[in-house]
This record gives sequence, structure tokens and C-alpha cells, in this order.
Amino acid sequence: MKLTLDRPRCEGHGLCEEAAPQLMHLDDEGELVLDREEIDDSDAALANAAVRVCPVAALRIA
Repeated sequence: MKLTLDRPRCEGHGLCEEAAPQLMHLDDEGELVLDREEIDDSDAALANAAVRVCPVAALRIA
């Protein structure tokens, strides 16, 4: 699976980072950085949680 970020849509709320800190973080400017785009089965639940909590639907799993 692949986690993708629609950067222009992201507003930097940080809810996804709270849900999946192993997969992403906000940098010093408040921009979301994906630490890993390829998601294996062991991280699927975290990735799905991050996608669900994003208030602007900037994250997707393909």
C-alpha cells in the first residue's frame, strides 16, 4: 500500500501525526512530512487512522 499526501490541501492540523507518529511528522514550519510512503500490513491500521482523522482529506491510501 502507498500513503499519499495532497500537499496543497494539507493545512497542518497535526491530527494525522497524533494518530500515526511512526509514519509522519510536522516539520518546524508546520508542514507535514511523510516518513514512509510505502505502508506494510503492520502499519496499515495507523495509516488508516491518520487518513480518517484528517479534517481536509489530504491523505489517501492506494
